[in-house]
Amino acid sequence: MKKNLLLAVAIIVGFISFSFINKENGKDEKPTNQVEYKVITSVESIVPNGLGRSRLISSSVDRDYSEFTSEQTEDDNTRNKSKRKDIRVKDFEETKLLNFYNLGGIRFQNIVANDALVASKLTAMGDEGWELAFVVSSSESDAGTNDGQGIFVTRYIFKRHVQ
Repeated sequence: MKKNLLLAVAIIVGFISFSFINKENGKDEKPTNQVEYKVITSVESIVPNGLGRSRLISSSVDRDYSEFTSEQTEDDNTRNKSKRKDIRVKDFEETKLLNFYNLGGIRFQNIVANDALVASKLTAMGDEGWELAFVVSSSESDAGTNDGQGIFVTRYIFKRHVQ
């Protein structure tokens, strides 16, 4: 009986000591469920003759959407009074991309060059701990004879756990 009691005490002391050792090494910390997101946008011109501008852009500052949000109700339907100048972001990263078209028409080398730059950015984001969560694309292309405008937009939405 004494041997069983001593064995039980030794096991309990061992578990307690092990839990303190893990806490000191930071192994007992629970991962946080808080997530942050970052959006990278590519805007690629599909304007004929290479007249458009193409960029890969991302904000260098954070914005709190709630500062520019209002809630409308049946009783209070006053419009949102946020000022555009307060919403505008002037600090951003901009990577030049090539246009899909040049004077000779569609330029596949430009598209491949853009792919290489975007892949480089995605790799860099991964190296910084960001995980690609979503990709959303859309385009506005030529709508007829008098419409020489068009863009192809892709949003890369990343997430990472906040430490």
